[in-house]
Amino acid sequence: MAASSIARSPVNPIVRHVICRASPSDHLSKTSLTIHGHYPKRCRHVPLLASLHGDTTRNNDRNAQALELQRVLDDFPYDVIPNDPTMLPTPLSSTQLSNSVSDGSRVRVAYQGVPGAYSESAAEKAYPNCEAVPCEQFDTAFEAVEKWLVDRAVLPIENSLGGSIHRNYDLLLRHRLHIVGEVKFAVRHCLLANHGVEVEDLKRVLSHPQALSQCEDTLSRLGLVKEAVDDTAGAAKHIASYKLKDAGAVASTTAAMIYGLNILAQDIQDDSDNVTRFLMLAREPIIPGIDRPFKTSIVFSLEEGPGVLFKALAVFALRQINLTKIESRPLRKQLLGASDDSNNGYPKCIYEMLGC
Repeated sequence: MAASSIARSPVNPIVRHVICRASPSDHLSKTSLTIHGHYPKRCRHVPLLASLHGDTTRNNDRNAQALELQRVLDDFPYDVIPNDPTMLPTPLSSTQLSNSVSDGSRVRVAYQGVPGAYSESAAEKAYPNCEAVPCEQFDTAFEAVEKWLVDRAVLPIENSLGGSIHRNYDLLLRHRLHIVGEVKFAVRHCLLANHGVEVEDLKRVLSHPQALSQCEDTLSRLGLVKEAVDDTAGAAKHIASYKLKDAGAVASTTAAMIYGLNILAQDIQDDSDNVTRFLMLAREPIIPGIDRPFKTSIVFSLEEGPGVLFKALAVFALRQINLTKIESRPLRKQLLGASDDSNNGYPKCIYEMLGC
C-alpha cells in the first residue's frame, strides 16, 4: 500500500503543490490540495509531500506509517477561501458567460469555446448531466470558477499529436484552483461545409491551429488555405452564419448538427489515435487517500546553478516515483537567468508523477 510521507527536498522554494489521486478509468476520481507558501530565498529544505513506496532514509529503512496530512497543513500558511463571506470575490458579470448563477440543481461546468466544441463534450464526459457553460477564453473559465459563477472547469492540457497546451499551464500557475481529476477525450475531426458546397468548391478551411495541424496531410492534399480561429466549433459557427461557399471548417460531428452543416469527410486527422487530456478544476481541495496510487502535480522554481535540476529529479528517483511528464515554463517578470534577490528570474517547473 502506498504511504504518504514528507520528503525533504533540496529545491527551494516550493511555489505550489497539487496532489491528485487517479482511478484506472477515463473519468478519474482525483483529489487535490494546493499549499501556498512564500519563503525567503535562502530558506533551507522545504517539505515536499509525495506518495512514497519504499526507502525514504539514508539507511534504507522503510517508512512504517503514513504521516498525517494535518502536519503538512500546520507547517504551511495556506488559504483557499476567506472565513469572512464578505471577503469573497465579486462574481463575474453573468452576461459574460450565462444567464443565471448556479442554483445547486446541476453542476455548472465552464469550458472554452462555443457549443459544439470538443471541450464541451469533454465537460459532459467528466460531469454527466452537467450544465456546460461556454467561455470565450481559457482565462474566463478559470475566473468563473474562482468567482463562483460556475462550480467546475474542464480545460485541455495536452494533446497526443499537438503536445502541451502551454497557455493553460501558465494559467494553472496564476490561479488558485485545484486539479480534482482528468478526462481523456478521443478527437475525431470532420471537414464541414454548408449544404450544396462540395469539396471541389473549397478554397480555404477554418479551425483552431491545433486542429489544422492535426489534419495537415488531408488539408495539404486538398490544397486548402488554412485560417486559424479561436476554436473548432467557432469555425463551424462562422461559416454557417455567413453562409460561406468557398470555406470549410474542421470541427466535430456535434458542431455539424448544431450549426446545420454538411459533413464532407470524417476522421481526417493524420493519426487515428488523437486524444486530448482535459483537467477538471475546482475551488475546493479533496484530500487524497492512501489506498491506491494517485497522480501528483508539483510546481516549483529552481535557483540558478549547476546540477539543480538533477538534484530535484533525484528526490523522485531515489524513492522510485515515476515521473510521467515534465514541463518548464518561464517566469514573465524578467528574463531567465537575470539575477536579483526576488528569485523571479528562474523558470518554474511543472512535474506530473505517479506514486505507488
